[in-house]
Amino acid sequence: MTIYFAASIAGGRHYLETYRKIVDHLQQAGHTIPTVHIVHPQVLEVEKGLTPEQIYTRDVEWIEGSDCMIAEVSNPSLGVGYEIGYALNLDMPVLCLYHKDVFLSRMILGNTAPGLTVRSYESDEEWQAIVEEFLHGIRQSEH
Repeated sequence: MTIYFAASIAGGRHYLETYRKIVDHLQQAGHTIPTVHIVHPQVLEVEKGLTPEQIYTRDVEWIEGSDCMIAEVSNPSLGVGYEIGYALNLDMPVLCLYHKDVFLSRMILGNTAPGLTVRSYESDEEWQAIVEEFLHGIRQSEH
């Protein structure tokens, strides 16, 4: 599957190690992650040659070309919120993961959109199980 992974860049990088682990987990399972660059510690430096318009166009194309979205939403991010809304508008399955100790926006927790799954986790094993359950559900609905 092609999975759009979304996570905070400009909003903060407190959960960067978790982002890396999620992307590694997905890639090891054979999935394609067009947004793999966001786990680079210096992603802002890497993208400095691109205009905001180029980044927006690229990211929208990546969302539209993906089978689903997995977003780590523990760190608030305007961009990630926009990406989630964009994907849901396309009727794309979206999984939002957040650490159980985080006070998550009610705009995410209270959203009853079909295709949106919002789950908290406490450990790597827990988010891994949630991710696998989410992806299994997508595979099942395709048959």
